Amino acid sequence: MESFAPDVVWPVLGALGAGAAVGLERELRGQPAGLRTHILVSLAACFLMLMAVRQELWAAAIPHDTLRIDPVRMAHGILTGVGFLCGGVIFRTNVSVHGLTTAASLWITSALGMMFGVQLYGLAIGAAVLVVVVLSALRFFDDLIPQEILSQLIVRFDRPTAPSATEFRTELRELGLKSSIFTHKLTEHGAIFEMSAAVRGKNRQTMERLLAVLREDARVKEFELYPRKA
Repeated sequence: MESFAPDVVWPVLGALGAGAAVGLERELRGQPAGLRTHILVSLAACFLMLMAVRQELWAAAIPHDTLRIDPVRMAHGILTGVGFLCGGVIFRTNVSVHGLTTAASLWITSALGMMFGVQLYGLAIGAAVLVVVVLSALRFFDDLIPQEILSQLIVRFDRPTAPSATEFRTELRELGLKSSIFTHKLTEHGAIFEMSAAVRGKNRQTMERLLAVLREDARVKEFELYPRKA
C-alpha cells in the first residue's frame, strides 16, 4: 500500500523523532509548548509536504495537463499557520518577554518536518541536531557572556518617608544602576507612595545588591522586581 511505502514511512518517522527531540528540551525547561506540541507541529508539516509532492495521487480527477505541483506554496502556508501558533506562546509581563525561544523552536520544528516531508534527510537530521545543540548546550554560555540586566522595579513607601525621585535615582546610581521611565503613584487613599522605573545593571550581582538594599531599607513597605527575561 502507498500509505506504508518506505518513502512515506521514513519521512514520518524522521519528523516524529525531530519533533520529539526539540519538544523534549522544551518540556524539560517547563515551557508552555512542550513534547506533544512540537511533535504535532513537525508531523503536520511533514504530512502536508508529503501531500503536496504527491498531488497527482489525490488529485487524479484533475486533467494531467492542468495539474501544477508546487510544494513551495504549501511551505508558505505551513509557516504562516505556525506563525499564528507561535504568537500564542509569547506573552509580556512589564518589561519581561517570555516565550520567544519556544516560539522560535516551534517555527523551526515546522521547517524540520517539511525537510523530512520532501525527503531531504541529511539536511533535516543535521538541522535537528543543530537545533537541539542551540537550545540546550548554548544555555551554559549565558553566564559567560557579558550582558546588561534590564528589570522593572516597583517600590512602595509610606507616604511620609518616601524619598524624592532625585534621591531615589541617586541611590540607584550609587548601586551601579541606570534608571529610566520613572512613574509615580499614590495608592490606598494617599497613604502609600509608589515609584516605578526600568533599571539596568551590568550583571546579576548588581541586581542582587539592589535586592539586599531593598530588604534592609526600613522605609520600603513593598517592592517588586521583574527581570527582562526568565
